[in-house]
Amino acid sequence: MDFMPAVYEHAARFVNRSPWDVSREPELLIQAHARAWEFYHHQPIVVGIDVYNLEPEALGAQIDKPDENDIPAINVHPFQTLLEVIDLPLLNPKVAGRIPMVIEAARHLKGKLPSADVRVPVSGPFSILSNLVGFETLLMEIILQPEMVQKALQQIVSGQVNFCREIVENGLDITFFESAATPPLISPELFRDIELPALKRMIFKAAELVGHPVACIIGGNTAPIIDDILQTETGYVICPSETDQADFMQKIAAYPDVMVRINMNPATLTGDDVQISYAEADRVIGLARNRKKVCIGTGVLPFEANPEIVKKVGEYISFRK
Repeated sequence: MDFMPAVYEHAARFVNRSPWDVSREPELLIQAHARAWEFYHHQPIVVGIDVYNLEPEALGAQIDKPDENDIPAINVHPFQTLLEVIDLPLLNPKVAGRIPMVIEAARHLKGKLPSADVRVPVSGPFSILSNLVGFETLLMEIILQPEMVQKALQQIVSGQVNFCREIVENGLDITFFESAATPPLISPELFRDIELPALKRMIFKAAELVGHPVACIIGGNTAPIIDDILQTETGYVICPSETDQADFMQKIAAYPDVMVRINMNPATLTGDDVQISYAEADRVIGLARNRKKVCIGTGVLPFEANPEIVKKVGEYISFRK
């Protein structure tokens, strides 16, 4: 049973710089993820720090420099209405925001670490739309103008297909992220009616481009929607620590060909008491029993997670298997 920590902003620890600095400087981004991989040997390397900010920023969202080692966040949503989003030109990944930098950093990492699985993070349409207009506005529009929301989501998907194509043309792979579209943020019914058509199109198009099913990372309370998620024909999902993990694993037993990463609670990895981490690892290992396509993960490792504890947990899981 493999251990696969989710290393994004946590990589900044390995170059003793803030997540903000690493997210903005290509050489730091390369060094941070290379050193994190050399320490953990995790798969895949997802070349990002603030993975959900990349496309919204490229489309006009404002991200201010945070204090110290806080994670960069979108502070100003650039649009007030869905019509403004629908009228946007499609994302051009060759010139948009930090996207060219991230792709180039991923290319360097793939050349530097030939045995590593290097991927570029791609955000889902609901996550992008919520960052462009604000989550409260988006929820109100779902109630008042559901058809308009679907149209805006499909417009974003068209731009994201351009992004995926650029990634593939640079010889790289994709990991897909869509955690804004999940209970309790939206109901299972809204996920099915509003989000799923766009999500399916996005995942199908990405899979066509890379030539295999793509990973679809959706956090939150996903047990109630896992059957819907798997309509996308993704080949890799997470069992988030925020959901009823036993229920999730029972439901996904009907899909033995899908790889499942069962996440530990990442809060158990931020202290210095390794026994707390081992106990959490034991709990998750118990959920993984009797499934062949399974690995153990961490959820998003916080910047402050203790690398020595994380590494010891990986060794412990390897020994227990």
